[in-house]
Amino acid sequence: MTKKLVYSGKTKDVFALDNGHYLLKFKDDVTGTDGKFDPGANTVGLSIEGVGKINIKMSVYYFEKLIAAGVKTHYISADVDSAEMEVVPAKPFGHGLEVVCRRKAVGSFYRRYGEYCELGQDLPYYVETTFKNDAKDDPLVTPDGLVVLGVMDMAQYESLKESTQKITAIIADDMASRGLELYDIKFEFGVADGEVILIDEIASGNMRVYKDGEYIEPMELSKLFFA
Repeated sequence: MTKKLVYSGKTKDVFALDNGHYLLKFKDDVTGTDGKFDPGANTVGLSIEGVGKINIKMSVYYFEKLIAAGVKTHYISADVDSAEMEVVPAKPFGHGLEVVCRRKAVGSFYRRYGEYCELGQDLPYYVETTFKNDAKDDPLVTPDGLVVLGVMDMAQYESLKESTQKITAIIADDMASRGLELYDIKFEFGVADGEVILIDEIASGNMRVYKDGEYIEPMELSKLFFA
């Protein structure tokens, strides 16, 4: 099967396949600054050998678990050794939208709203959306903003929110079975055949996980996950 490069991202390359699907090639490049790994950074900071395979392995694990639970995703199949995943084509929202589900008040949520909450306070699967825009540091956008800007309609937002909370609960339960606690996680969604579906990846760099109250760095989380 032939493939044609259509997009080269920070951590993945995207190829068009002649069967109408796309192929995601996971790279060993990771985001960071000054040569240090930082999953929240907007630039590639370094390469870590094998990280592409680790990320696709976790993504495959969770995509298959979610599909079994009835969640719509873009996942078709994967070759972990080649760090390649075949997916259905999906139209992203706007120029790219990130969806965060928070179970604890930490990170940027606490920095913004710390005067109204305590660090680590429980949050009821709180969902927020940000535009993918490195130059503007991924600005927050409200549901009404998404609608008025023509990014999606309210029915799509409600579907996205419901899916986000369901997916987060499944992943949180799985982490809990491993003695780990999911604090928050970031997703991307798109539209395929008129339905809102989960796209991109589900990897350690997209989530904040703690063990016994201590934050676990993404690479360490990956090691624990597959130990």
